[in-house]
Amino acid sequence: MISQTSSADIQQIIRRTRSGKIAVSCKYKNKFIPRFLIGIVFLCLLSLIYLDINWIKLALRLPDIGGIFWELAHFNFANFDLILPAILETISIAVLSLLYSLLLGIFFGMFAARNIFRIIWLSVFTQAFFTFLRAVPTPIWVLLMLVCLGMGPEAGVAGLCVHTTAFFTKSFAQTFESIPEETLEALAVTGTSRLNIFTNAVLPAAFSQIVAWTGMRLEINFSECAILGMIGAGGVGFVISRNMQNYDYGTAGLAIFLVFLIAYSIERLFVFVKQKSA
Repeated sequence: MISQTSSADIQQIIRRTRSGKIAVSCKYKNKFIPRFLIGIVFLCLLSLIYLDINWIKLALRLPDIGGIFWELAHFNFANFDLILPAILETISIAVLSLLYSLLLGIFFGMFAARNIFRIIWLSVFTQAFFTFLRAVPTPIWVLLMLVCLGMGPEAGVAGLCVHTTAFFTKSFAQTFESIPEETLEALAVTGTSRLNIFTNAVLPAAFSQIVAWTGMRLEINFSECAILGMIGAGGVGFVISRNMQNYDYGTAGLAIFLVFLIAYSIERLFVFVKQKSA
């Protein structure tokens, strides 16, 4: 039955052209993809019409972009004593927010996963709640924390924790749900509690994925800290913003380069850790 169907399909899909070459045509086309792409193009056209971009002005200003980058590339080490503490503060904010969010993400991800406690309403409620938290951008959470806690790194840590915890909850829940159902059922039959199954089977099996998500989020948190400092949450973002406003592009360029260097180092470090833990 399978071989007959396969032969019929092959005869309909493969045909020879006049030049003797074989032309392959796809019989089963996904009609949704072209419609989706057409919709994206249509939305792009509507956006261009709505924004009414002055393309002539943009073209005339393009050389200025190259000039700014050229100025940024001339590093000024005179204010390095100001950049270094700001970099260290940014790293501290990123690490603290990551650590707190990692623990909370594992805890709430346990409830968000459908295969751990098997309480559907609890999983749906947890996922919906953290979807709302994740939908609100990080700068808004930081601004709210600035109102509550005042200016300083505390607001940055708290604001980043909200969005990072929501991110981890969704990511870890998907990771926990990818564990083979047969493994969980076999452990449940032995009388093992759901909490013990989670701590002794699910977490060890998901460890490499947790490390991968943690590394990616630390890189994101560090990059976001550089932006959040511009709105008063502490860190290197304030140094970059102030020097850009004062046209001290050399100092700002040095700070931006250090942000890039540290972000790249974080990425490579967690790639190494993930390879060792696999």
